[in-house]
Amino acid sequence: MNKINKGGPTLDRRRFLQQTAGVVGGTALLSSLPLSWAMASGRPETTSAKLGFIALTDAAPLFVAVEKGFFAAHGMTDVEVLKQSSWGTTRDNLVLGSQRNGIDGAHILTPMPYLMSAGAITPNNRPVPMTVLARLNLNGQCISVGRDYADLEVQLDTSEFGQALAEKRAGGDEASAAMTFPGGTHDMWIRYWMAAGGIDPNRDVSTITIPPAQMVANMRVGSMDTFCVCEPWNQQLINQGIGYTANTTGEIWNDHPEKAFTLRTDYVEANPNAAKALLMAVMEAQMWCEDPANHDEMAQICSRRRWIHAPYADLIDRIQGNFDYGTGRVIEDHPQMMRYWKNQASYPFKSHDLWFLTENKRWGYLPQDFDSQALIEQVNREDLWREAATALGVDAADIPDSTSRGVETFFDGKTFDPEDPQAYLDSLEIKRLA
Repeated sequence: MNKINKGGPTLDRRRFLQQTAGVVGGTALLSSLPLSWAMASGRPETTSAKLGFIALTDAAPLFVAVEKGFFAAHGMTDVEVLKQSSWGTTRDNLVLGSQRNGIDGAHILTPMPYLMSAGAITPNNRPVPMTVLARLNLNGQCISVGRDYADLEVQLDTSEFGQALAEKRAGGDEASAAMTFPGGTHDMWIRYWMAAGGIDPNRDVSTITIPPAQMVANMRVGSMDTFCVCEPWNQQLINQGIGYTANTTGEIWNDHPEKAFTLRTDYVEANPNAAKALLMAVMEAQMWCEDPANHDEMAQICSRRRWIHAPYADLIDRIQGNFDYGTGRVIEDHPQMMRYWKNQASYPFKSHDLWFLTENKRWGYLPQDFDSQALIEQVNREDLWREAATALGVDAADIPDSTSRGVETFFDGKTFDPEDPQAYLDSLEIKRLA
């Protein structure tokens, strides 16, 4: 049996691959057909959609699309944007779908639509086909460390931090690192960071799952030594004097992909015009969020009870790109601030999805012989993004020429060539292959 995640479902390798092959084959024809025939009228087949979000600033395009009327402007007048308590809840409600009182789509950790489509994280390992329509942002996550390690001023190098954790374990106490969902982006960032400095996230620490909004409270009571999450929770940790920011994840991988806008594939197939309208509204909201002139209003919107429900003071600085790490280190107009539109932030590069699936293989969430390329062709509908961009009159310079961003370089000198993901995997010393 191949264990997919601690405490989660297990899946027989042969059945896993057979199910995934069935999903890929079953949607291949639909995925290869142009949608122009279905979009001839341009009128949404439905005006409604239920979209989930987690209380994080990278969900801001969904908040803004509601508050500034972008959904309504594209004919989607009955869109509900609903707060989810955790990524596990988001998954569960996507599995249900709105017809069974769940949701049609969501702001989501980029790997999750893939893991759901493969049946790796769903009940009874039943594949639930998902579609990625856009990336919601680049950068903007952070890794925080508790105040017990203030003297180390941990940044990218985890060698001294690793020694401190080893001493803690030797004294009989558990060392823990928290992320938000197994196989998700925060899991990938904190594992990469620790492993680059010689900390094995499977042996040297307990890697635990905590919902984003509960990170600060759990750090306060000593449940973890470090965590990775989006804002405003890293800034709130500093404002409450509980810890500090070790690094922003953009320092690990500059302009890395982060959250995605996903819809259930059956929603897209039944409502191609409505899916396009939702996508266009989200893209316009991303442009709005990128504009510095809107950042103050954006922080006010995010602070509202129906959205993040956090103090404006915990939101504004990092939305504006001003980072006080809580150690005396201050960087204004941070080069790795969150991007919503600039640097082709909205376009869902297939090469980035391949990295996430390769990392999921690295940590044993997916089998080594899993067909990543086939799943990417099924889930990633960058062609719909291009159609939406053309309809919105997006400048050609903001529309990539290729589905690959090319070779990516990480802070430790490792490189990922999407043409040879196995070479990248082979170059990594610490891993747990399934």
